[in-house]
Amino acid sequence: MIGTRLSGLSTAALVLLGLVLGSASAAVIWLRPVQSAVDAPAQGTSTPIITPAPAPVMGATAPSFALANLDGQRVDLRALRGTPLVLNFWATWCEPCRTEMPLLQSRYEAGRSAGLRILAINFDEPEPLVRSFVEELGLTFDILLDPGAYVQGLYRVRGYPTTFFVDARGVIRGHKVGVMEASELEAFLADIGIGAP
Repeated sequence: MIGTRLSGLSTAALVLLGLVLGSASAAVIWLRPVQSAVDAPAQGTSTPIITPAPAPVMGATAPSFALANLDGQRVDLRALRGTPLVLNFWATWCEPCRTEMPLLQSRYEAGRSAGLRILAINFDEPEPLVRSFVEELGLTFDILLDPGAYVQGLYRVRGYPTTFFVDARGVIRGHKVGVMEASELEAFLADIGIGAP
């Protein structure tokens, strides 16, 4: 039936029809999303080959990272498993950070014998500027440099200061954006196994 209808068309009309149908097919193929090798499931599974970093949320394992401190020594979060941790994200230009630092220093001095470790992760600033800030405030806990703000991105930091509380198993037990009061800090530390001084 279709052949009968097509036989009545001129050669030019058939060529034009072929071009239109061919172009439509090509357009459909071109518009079809192509799955990249990164997103493609592993053969025989529905799991992606590469998965994104875990979100830094309560009850989840803290995303791993390794950064240098002011002495150039590498500090690796995975190597600190078994230690209660405070991860504090800050910047020298952040007045609330400056306000909060003496409280963190005081609590660190009281809690380090119980195993408390504070990792203060600076926002992508030059080492001399960071060092000057640390010396001015007399900070003795770990100050880490984050070139390119990679770890800030990993932890989805949107404001300063931002603090995560990680228990000895590496699980996030608390999260605070903004300056902490002493009572808040004590409650968060209790959640990771560090009691009042």
